[in-house]
Order: sequence, then structure tokens, then C-alpha cells
Amino acid sequence: MNISFSERLFGLIAEVETISTSGNRVFTFWERISPPEDISTSGHLIEWLFNYTTYVNLFWFALVCIGLFGFSYLYSQKRHKIALYTHGNEKKHLLITAFIGLGVFLSVDMVITKISTRDMKEVFWNFPEGDDVLKVQVLAQQWAWNIRYAGKDGEFNTADDVVQLNNLVVPVGRKVMIQMTSKDVIHSFYLPNARIKADAIPGRYAKLWFDTTKTGNYEIACAEMCGTHHYLMKGQLTVLSQEDYDRWLQESQELAIATNDTEDMDLRWGWKWGSR
Repeated sequence: MNISFSERLFGLIAEVETISTSGNRVFTFWERISPPEDISTSGHLIEWLFNYTTYVNLFWFALVCIGLFGFSYLYSQKRHKIALYTHGNEKKHLLITAFIGLGVFLSVDMVITKISTRDMKEVFWNFPEGDDVLKVQVLAQQWAWNIRYAGKDGEFNTADDVVQLNNLVVPVGRKVMIQMTSKDVIHSFYLPNARIKADAIPGRYAKLWFDTTKTGNYEIACAEMCGTHHYLMKGQLTVLSQEDYDRWLQESQELAIATNDTEDMDLRWGWKWGSR
């Protein structure tokens, strides 16, 4: 799909104006720095690992600061007129260094590796299957997200497909499977409220899955610097109740059948599901 820069910019300005006029609520400092609300069943795994990494690094950083400023105070010129020179190669020095290095390695590297590997294998790479899984195709481009749903025939890239621009509509409580690629450069499909993202790379198909626990409108962002107007690449995740989603899908399919131009190649960017 060919989307001009001006069209994308005007759309973003309209969205900002809508948000700014929707209320005059002033956010507190803590609300400004807090992560976005987690609306997924597996996002807490990412958040826990992030928090653990932050706190354990702060712990070791605090020890380093205590040592640095503590020894600077205890062994200042005022308290020790004669300087003591050492190369730090005595046995006790080597043991202290080894102990600290091993402590950092075990508490940071090993824990992160073990937990992240477990979560990837058991959750994030355990892709759901079955008829209840909602399948969606995403084509990234500078600077927009093109989103495709299979129509009534259940096949992608046919005349009854539902094609959206920057608006991913899903039903709450249902697993969503996304296959994606890029039209031009590397982008990163990022759902902050689901704590998940994956790179959309030209020439290959990537995939991710997520589910939601709460209806509402949430942000889709590009987490990869993809060009001069990267900041414009903002989409919306719309989570509806199953009833509202079924109604939306029915209306969108009817509109697609009535308006899709089979000769418009910009609308025929889909691919067979499962392609590699």
C-alpha cells in the first residue's frame, strides 16, 4: 500500500487532537514513569524479569558505590599520611575479586539466562494452534502498519479479506497469532500493553502471539529506528468484547466484498498462511 507522508502526518495530528480534547487529567510523576498497563496473561513474565534485572544491578551498583566512597573516606590522606601501595595480586585480593565476579555472574547472567530460556520455550515460542486462534497478517512499511484478516473463505489474500491501516482489532480473551514481514526496512511490531514485540524483516516471515484480558484502546509502536519519520509509525490495538468483535468483523467483511478492487495490487500484499 502506498501511503504518503502527508496522509500519515495528518492522521497522527488528528489522533493527538482527539486525545488532547478527551480530558484535562494531569498525570502524576509516578504515572508518567510507570510502565503501561499489562493487559495480557503472559506480560508479567517480561515485567518480572525486567524488574529483577533492575533491582539486582542496583544492588551491585550500591555495593560498588559503598566500596568506592567508603575506602576513599577511610583511607584519605587525613587518616593515612603514608600511602600504602599494592598491586592487588595477593591471595586475599584475588579471592575477593573472584567472589564478586562469581556473585555477579550467578545472580545476573545465570538467573536471566535460565528464566528467559524457560519463558521463551514454555510460553512465547509455544505458539497456539486450533480453530479458536485468531490469525492476522501484518505488513510493515515506512511508516505504517497494514493489517489483514482472512475473509469468510478462511484464506488470506483473496477478495473478501478485511484490510486495516494502523488498527489491529481483536476480541478480548482470545489468543491472537500474528505473521509479519516488511515491505522496505526492518521494523519492530511492539505491543507495550502486552509486553511483547518482534522484528518485521524484509524477505522473511516472523510471528508472535498474545492474548488480552481487558477491552479498550492501546498503542502499537515501532521499536526499531526505521527512518526519518519513524516517530509517525504509531498504530492502535482495539480490544473488543466477543460480541462487538463479531459485529465489527461481519460489517468489515461485507464492506470488503463490496469495495475490494481485485486488480488493485496494493491490496493484494497478503501471503499463504504458514509461508516461510
